[in-house]
Amino acid sequence: MARTYTAFSGELWIATGDEDEVRAALRAMGYDAQNLLLFDDLTGRQIDLDLREPAQRGRGRPKMGVQAREVTLLPRHWEWLATQAGGASATLRRLVEQARKASEGQVTPRAAMDAAYHFLTVMAGDRPGYEAAIRALYAKDRAQFEAQTAGWPAAIREHALALASPAFD
Repeated sequence: MARTYTAFSGELWIATGDEDEVRAALRAMGYDAQNLLLFDDLTGRQIDLDLREPAQRGRGRPKMGVQAREVTLLPRHWEWLATQAGGASATLRRLVEQARKASEGQVTPRAAMDAAYHFLTVMAGDRPGYEAAIRALYAKDRAQFEAQTAGWPAAIREHALALASPAFD
């Protein structure tokens, strides 16, 4: 499952999709970045998205973003890595990718609650029932959460509920 982002202009939901889809929708609608609030749906945190056209890539070898860092393993782990094709670094990259793909799209209840909390703090922090809605969210009380958010704008209420759904299931 691809990472998704959501754009709001005030109380109005504008677009949800991957980064390229949201960027294209905003460009097509002629939205100015000053009037937008963009959120990472995985974390619920506000993000910045560069709406400019991407620069043309030049010639040469692309930057791979490789960062050298220290890894601490037990001797038996190093011994096993030494026997793997491609060496330790290639094997670790393969294992990390496999684990990342296996967990991709799986949102834990706590992560869902936190994402909804971050989103609501920005979009509804000054609305009536906000604190009670947050208490209901962390108590996993869907009925109370829905009751506390009933008077809010539909786009904000529905997006918060979509973010929080894994916590209520």
